[in-house]
Amino acid sequence: MTEHAGAPAPRTAALRVAVLGASGRMGGHVVRAVRAAPGLELVAEVTSSAGLDALLDAPAGERPDVAVDFTVPGVTEINVQALVGAGVHAVVGTTGWDADALDRVRGALDAAPGVGVVVAPNFALSAVLAMTFAARAARFFESVEVVELHHPDKLDAPSGTALHTARAVAAARAAAGLGPVPDATASSLDGARGADVDGVRVHAVRLRGLVAHEEILLGNAGEQLTIRTDSFDRSSFMPGVLLAVREVVRRPGLTVGLEHLLDLGA
Repeated sequence: MTEHAGAPAPRTAALRVAVLGASGRMGGHVVRAVRAAPGLELVAEVTSSAGLDALLDAPAGERPDVAVDFTVPGVTEINVQALVGAGVHAVVGTTGWDADALDRVRGALDAAPGVGVVVAPNFALSAVLAMTFAARAARFFESVEVVELHHPDKLDAPSGTALHTARAVAAARAAAGLGPVPDATASSLDGARGADVDGVRVHAVRLRGLVAHEEILLGNAGEQLTIRTDSFDRSSFMPGVLLAVREVVRRPGLTVGLEHLLDLGA
């Protein structure tokens, strides 16, 4: 989902990048990736709200062009609103966003023409492709369920990736005129059938040793298609993060999902 067309003039200078949540697991990877990336200059590692305030209080020419937010759900919207208000593009990997929060960001962007925000549930290219393939396959199958598997330190369940997947699959099924996924369950323990996301069941697994994994299971009578993506290390997210950093300056408005930055065809 991309809003607001148009692009500013091409840039020649290195993009100035700040990383919010720089002391976290993902933030540390982003810091190292930005430092090593051609055409990007790391100008700030922000670890607190006070640090963000100081960064945005700097003169306009000393602010970053793009800030990457890998903080926590409780502060990420506040951060993005502050960045947009200061005219700084934002790339957001923190999950926990809902429709109301995204609408509030859209409202802020309406008052900040030329500023872009990319919110991506997952930056791993394999995960983005898995979500895209699942949505395309959904109209051909009677049944579908999503299983996401993560480390036990993850704060939200289901994951943002699983929610994004389920909503895309549900929309594809609705567009194809398919009815509800068949399920004759008459009694169950609470949670046994997972969360219901627009009619698609989503199950969350938390195990030590995992990083980020997802399976989309699609079934018909006599056949099953399994689409699985595995991230074994957080370095797998960095190509997608760097892609979003470079693209957000050319995409005013709100973009939700990395798939919109890739040439995946119709």
